Amino acid sequence: MSVPESNYLPKIVIVGRPNVGKSSLLNMLAGRRISIVDPTAGVTRDRVSAVVEIEDKNPKEEPHYVEVVDTGGYGIEDSQNLTADVERQIDVGIADAELVLFVVDAQQGLVPLDYTVAEVLRTANLKKPVVLIANKVDGETHEPGAYEAAALGFGEPIMLSAKNGNNRWEIYDAIRANIDFDHLRSIGEADTPPDDGIKFALVGKRNAGKSTFVNALAGDNRVIVSDELGTTRDSVDVRFQIGNQKYTAIDTAGMRKRKSLQDDIEYYSHHRALRSVRRADVCLFLIDAAVPISQVDKQLAAEIVKHYRPTVIVINKWDLAEKKYTQEEYVEYMDKALGNLNFAPIVFTSANKNQGMKEALKLVKALYTQSNYRMPTSELNSFIMDLMQLRGPSGGKAGKRAKIYYATQVDVDPPSIVLNVNHPELFDNNYQRYLMNRLRNMVPFPEVPIRLMIRGKEKISAEERLRRKKLQTEPMQAPDGYHIVEDVDIPDFPEVEEF
Repeated sequence: MSVPESNYLPKIVIVGRPNVGKSSLLNMLAGRRISIVDPTAGVTRDRVSAVVEIEDKNPKEEPHYVEVVDTGGYGIEDSQNLTADVERQIDVGIADAELVLFVVDAQQGLVPLDYTVAEVLRTANLKKPVVLIANKVDGETHEPGAYEAAALGFGEPIMLSAKNGNNRWEIYDAIRANIDFDHLRSIGEADTPPDDGIKFALVGKRNAGKSTFVNALAGDNRVIVSDELGTTRDSVDVRFQIGNQKYTAIDTAGMRKRKSLQDDIEYYSHHRALRSVRRADVCLFLIDAAVPISQVDKQLAAEIVKHYRPTVIVINKWDLAEKKYTQEEYVEYMDKALGNLNFAPIVFTSANKNQGMKEALKLVKALYTQSNYRMPTSELNSFIMDLMQLRGPSGGKAGKRAKIYYATQVDVDPPSIVLNVNHPELFDNNYQRYLMNRLRNMVPFPEVPIRLMIRGKEKISAEERLRRKKLQTEPMQAPDGYHIVEDVDIPDFPEVEEF
């Protein structure tokens, strides 16, 4: 369905046994928290990547960009029997990379699994360089363990503390020494930050089929799929392109009730998923059609509405439910269960059978366009005034008459409309809902969240009004050392020919 992303970036893969600090290294290079870091071995499972700027001590040098890929720990005994899937992801990461960063733990020293990873790299018949990194060198006492890593056969290691950034410049130097950026630019492969295109986050409760959906869209087994709950932990960005349109799909951990989060890993996974909602242009809200709508679904819908994210409701696994309901019956059920998203379009899919993928992507593109549309002020005011004539706010107990002076769209993503009125208190929640519902039938962005703001006239005290009046009537006073010159004739200067 998709094609590889057209913008090329050199790929660097981080490998090593569990709990040597691979995720900390990615986060250090990226300058932000991408991968979940936890003392528990085997936290990372999928290939988690980030675009990283390779810094240069010389500020005049042009920056270089690479894609750094974090992988799971090689040889981990996974609690959900995903060891083979994790190692398959590592193998793919190594095969795709131009450079391998092999990480060991200097504090613990070499263990048999380090030699296993070294043998894997040797037997892979690599034609790419391997840079050995001894991590967790937080002081001189850890250096002997770092030098021990030379026994792995990949030269002298770079001593690093990914946790506090010690020796990070040596990592940058090693990357520049092993990737020929000048050659890449000479053949037109500029190492510039990629265009993420339209970013959409796949969110939903556990086992709703998000990872299967991402793989179907990308045309590749980019993330691990399992029937086990909680397989995905990190939020994984997957870039792909269809025609001329670029996309970034963000696979997220399955949501569950906060009180059910069992450990730090689940806590961080949960918050990574919520952060993905905020940074996405559009959300694909996956609903498992085989099970009833749950409280978790309702909480996630509220979170999406709270952040005004354009949303496509994806009824996934429809092949398991279509014998029980018609699509019309299920839509009616959805409207009752998730009324706060009743404006969002719905698509029925089966990721396992690759059904409904194109329709879902068309809706993603349509919502992105709607969310970024800016409406002419004159057209918006015409709509608002028509609605006021049909039904205006009630005057309240004091018999006040509500009036809208003018309306304007002040922002996009989401479309944000400000109504400047005389009495804001008259425009209560009921009337705002009326405006919103009627407005959706008129504006060119009916299927995305709209932020409506009511703004009253500035209230000025009698003292402030008197002060402003004085400023207008009092003669202008010149600062000390200056005088005001009035009615000065300014001579005409001859025109000067431009050159």
